[in-house]
Amino acid sequence: MNDSKIRFLGHASFILESGVTVAIDPFDVPAEEKVDYLFITHSHYDHCSPGDIALLSDYEKTTIICTKDCRDKLKGIAKKIIIVEPSGTYDTGIKFKTIPAYNISKPFHPKSSGWVGYIIYLKESIYHTGDTDFIPEMKGLKPDIFLVPVGGTYTMNPREAAMAADAVLPGKAIPMHYGKIIGGTEDAETFKKLCTFPVDILEPEQKTTSR
Repeated sequence: MNDSKIRFLGHASFILESGVTVAIDPFDVPAEEKVDYLFITHSHYDHCSPGDIALLSDYEKTTIICTKDCRDKLKGIAKKIIIVEPSGTYDTGIKFKTIPAYNISKPFHPKSSGWVGYIIYLKESIYHTGDTDFIPEMKGLKPDIFLVPVGGTYTMNPREAAMAADAVLPGKAIPMHYGKIIGGTEDAETFKKLCTFPVDILEPEQKTTSR
């Protein structure tokens, strides 16, 4: 079985290619292309960026999956917008689950906002945490691939992310949420050193067009 292709666009943005094409939290994307499904974890500007989402969306063909606070920002971008809540299981052509995403000791992402991460079932199960701390809902999820923030301040720092990964029990991890707004490659490297299982540090794709 061929693995899904995982492309890192920088910050918390990814494109997954596995029969269908899936984008997650596009922000400052390097080029225009169209995807089949587009997942948004919450409404902060670096995760729900209407301009970037429009670059990746075909109005008739792209399905956008997002939390309710994103809906008004995305009107007119895609014909099909699906609103999700934490701790849900969905099948919209591809199967996925929503996992709560929130801060425990910081004010930036309160649990009451109803923001999410996603486990998306492609050729592997891929868990994008969204912006979160190490929370109890993560324990024992066992995704094949764990996309985890390491930049600190607004989310987990490298040590907290490694503790979360030990509880999640993934096949491998890919660090994210560093390099553009907060954190740097040293955070990704520290995270890798702290982990006892495979960690891939992906190079972000570079812009090929000017906007």
